[in-house]
Amino acid sequence: MLLRLEEYMQELNKIALLPPEKEAALWCAFKENGDADARRQIIQAYQPLVFKNALPYRGLDTIMDIIQEGTVGLIEAVENYEHRRGVAFSLFAVHRIRGRILNFLRREGAVALACLEERVGEDGLSPKDRLVDPGVSVAEQAEEHELSARLREALARLPQKERLVLEEVCIGSAAVGDVAARLNVSPSHIYRLQKTAIRRIRGMLSRFMQRW
Repeated sequence: MLLRLEEYMQELNKIALLPPEKEAALWCAFKENGDADARRQIIQAYQPLVFKNALPYRGLDTIMDIIQEGTVGLIEAVENYEHRRGVAFSLFAVHRIRGRILNFLRREGAVALACLEERVGEDGLSPKDRLVDPGVSVAEQAEEHELSARLREALARLPQKERLVLEEVCIGSAAVGDVAARLNVSPSHIYRLQKTAIRRIRGMLSRFMQRW
């Protein structure tokens, strides 16, 4: 997984920002003439937007799946975008990308909310903050605070090594190899500890999550 992510990031570094006039021409070629190559170039040019929205979850071992889901959201945005309306594509696409990523995380349950705490992005929001509709009611906000409190309690109840792995790898984004060296175990054992810890967290929060 780490090698695949490294290769993906190397490819990202090769992507250059589209000049406005070239992007406009590509949109015309795709939307008005069905040019498949123009479509491909647009999707490629906006791949960094996918990575930016996937970046807060880089500590998860499903990061490449998350990036893939974000890319599906990007493709959907490209297909549905109306280039003549004058709305910046990045603003239109970001909602599709985030929606796909968050739906994947909810569906897989891989985050177990443990990996959504404390990691604040450039926009000042943690990944868990992005799960919350900014128009939520006071009651819903109170429930979110209750969830955070229960999550902290659940983390405290984990066996020491499992808690350390979640805190270091998921929350702190530490390299799996570094944590494995500290605990004198193999990286594969770290992943097993992480999965076990996530299952325990989900079990401890299951009753509350049914209401959430």
